[in-house]
Amino acid sequence: MTSPTKTSRPRPAQSADTSFFWEGAQRGELLIQHCTGCGALRHPPGPGCPTCGSLEWDTLEASGRGTVHSYAVHHYPPIPGFEYPNLVGLIDLDEGVRLISNIAGIGPRDVEIGMAVEVFFEDFDGLVLPQFRPVS
Repeated sequence: MTSPTKTSRPRPAQSADTSFFWEGAQRGELLIQHCTGCGALRHPPGPGCPTCGSLEWDTLEASGRGTVHSYAVHHYPPIPGFEYPNLVGLIDLDEGVRLISNIAGIGPRDVEIGMAVEVFFEDFDGLVLPQFRPVS
């Protein structure tokens, strides 16, 4: 389920290799690319498996749970569509891949490396993005 529409954000680049991710986000699903040759998961998505070289893949719906591996607090330059301070996290998903996303629902001084987080989906003027918040 998505929250009310927010101010427009810059649109991410999409390709044949990444469209599944954005389509899944629209449905409230966090999809990860899965190699059907060796079973490896990968993010960011790409055309070929870096583990075995296979070009065959499908997707796995991630649990949306993970931990904060690292984070940065973006202040400047301001980019329209973002609230500041802007917490940008590198999230270790329980499935074993990492992704970059915003961390919401917490102040910069309260974020901790190793903190448990969970995904939620937020609508920014028609662009649905996975965001993470502390597990309650």
